[in-house]
Formats: sequence, structure tokens, C-alpha cells
Amino acid sequence: MATPYFLPNSISPFLTNPSSSPPIYFTKSSFFTSPQPLPPTTKPGCRIQLNATPKKKNPWLDPFDDGEDPNMEYGSLFADGKQEEDPRPPDNPDNPYGFLKFPMGYSVEIASLALKVRGDVRRCCCVISGGVYENLLFFPAIQLIKDRYPGVQVDVLASPRGKQTYELNKNVRWANAYDPDVDFPDPAEYTDMIGILKARYYDMILSTKLAGLGHAAFLFMSTARDRVSYIYPNVNAAGAGLLLSQTFTPDGMNLSEAGYNMYHQMVEWLGRPARNVPRHHVPPLKVSISRKLKEVVERKYKAAGAEKGKYIVIHGIECDSKASMQSRGDTDSLLPIQKWAEIADTIRYDMIHKLL
Repeated sequence: MATPYFLPNSISPFLTNPSSSPPIYFTKSSFFTSPQPLPPTTKPGCRIQLNATPKKKNPWLDPFDDGEDPNMEYGSLFADGKQEEDPRPPDNPDNPYGFLKFPMGYSVEIASLALKVRGDVRRCCCVISGGVYENLLFFPAIQLIKDRYPGVQVDVLASPRGKQTYELNKNVRWANAYDPDVDFPDPAEYTDMIGILKARYYDMILSTKLAGLGHAAFLFMSTARDRVSYIYPNVNAAGAGLLLSQTFTPDGMNLSEAGYNMYHQMVEWLGRPARNVPRHHVPPLKVSISRKLKEVVERKYKAAGAEKGKYIVIHGIECDSKASMQSRGDTDSLLPIQKWAEIADTIRYDMIHKLL
């Protein structure tokens, strides 16, 4: 028989009239945990078998959430597998006002009943920290999101120098220029971006910026259902888990130091198996250059007098431009123009030597 717990003396001031109140007993309290029994002593040479437990859900979100019910039976409305394509009717080309062009939030959502139960994602926003290097390495994660959630619309929030990389990505619908790495953003720009994110009604928002309480509040105010982000690996992450649905703790303060696998924790979570959907592996890095962009580049090098097959384009010169390819993980990734001049002279000498 379990021994009853008495109310501790530290809570006694809450009782206004302790003399007239009967004694209170707790036969099973969820606020006080009994000490766990110590493991029995083992003899020398014996091994202790430890069972690996999966990562627990954030207890701050709902202290009474014990996970999914194993006895729950889903009917035909809650089908397993991937989500279906968005059944919203297409726009009417003959109507000058379009078809069902109501503001978001004011029209009936045409979606299956299992959208929330299955965790379907119709609209996803990715907040990418860093420049061109970090945004290019996030391309496989965007392709993974498109494969895992069919019909999803992916938007991106990136710095001005990182936003231009999404001209090479056909999977992104909108790309907005907003630098999440600014410690003290302009209040007008900050509130305006929160209003834009709220008006788009995202189901999931991802962030590669190391989040503290401030950045977690920014993601929380977007009102997205799933808020996923990296957090600081130190005390600066205090309070961020209260406002986020899923967190990842990196090995260091700089994700770029991991190179190509800098987002391995987030990618592993995105491709997790669930509801008869197998694990999705990371696709290779791909870029798609549009015909319009090719024509613009061709006009530029023709105007400079260059011809195809006769010149070598050198990219990676150290400069102060916003389009710089400088990486946070590799500070020596760009060379000054003096070094490139020596490389060009060496290439010219080798080519002349081969021709002779």
C-alpha cells in the first residue's frame, strides 16, 4: 500500500484557515515524484543492459500529453500514407477576378478532415540564416519537403545576399528578403514581416538560425502549427523550448563548420517515417537555371566581348558585395584578386606551353 503524502510546509500559507480545514492527503500526486530505486548491485564481470529510449516530446507544450494512443483506430477519413494534392479548384482564366479569390482565412478550407491529425503540411516557410553558401546547402532539404508532403507550397525568408540563390530553385514559391541574423531589427520591418507571415497561414515554419527566446518568439508569433528551429547549445537557449514545437541542439555555435551535412539534424527529422510512410532520404543537390536567366547571362558576357569556349570565368573573388560567396564555416573560401591574378598567369602559361 502506498504511503500518503502530506502537504509540505512551504505551501501552508495558501491555506487561509488551517484550523478549520481538514488535513489534506495525496494518494497519487503528479507534482511530486518519489525517488527511483537504485539499481541492484552487480557482480564483477556482469554487464548491465541499457535500453535506448527515443527523444521525448517537449514537456512544456502540454504536460498532460502522453503521446499517441496505441489503441486508437483510424477510419477511412484518417487514412495512412502521404497527404493528397491540394484539391482546391484552379483559377478560372475567363473570369477577370479569378476563381475563389477570397482573402485567406475567410473562405472555406477545401482539405481533407485528416489534415491536422496526420500532420499534413500545405504551406511551409523556411527561415534560412547565413548567405549564399548556407542557402545553397539547404536546397536538398527543400526537395525533401516537396517529396515528403506532396502539393506543399514552400516559401523562404533569407538575407538579401541569400535570397538571390532561389532563382536557381524551382521548388520555392516566394522568397522574401529579411535578414534573421540582425540582432536589433528595425521595429517597422520586424512587425511588418510578422504580419506577412501571419497572413499566409503556414502549417510549418523551419528556421536554421540558432534560436533564443527572442527568435523563438518571432516564430511563435507567425501562428504556424509546427515551429521547428535550431537552438543555442548553451544557456542562451533558455526559454526557447516553451515557444517551439521541435528543437535541435547543434554541436557548436556555427552550423557551417559541418560543411555539406550542416543540416543533418533537421533533415533527419523531416524525413522521419510516420503512418506507413517510409523514411525519406536526402536527395542530391540540384539547381535549375531558367531560360530567362541564361539569356541574361549570355547577353552580359557577349557585351563584355567574351565568347563561349575561349574564356574561363573565375568566381570567388573577395569583395564587399552582398552577393559574396563567403562562408561562415570557411573564412578562407574567397581569395583576393592578387591571388587570382597569379592563378590566371599560371593557367595562361600552361596553355601556351601545350600549344607550343
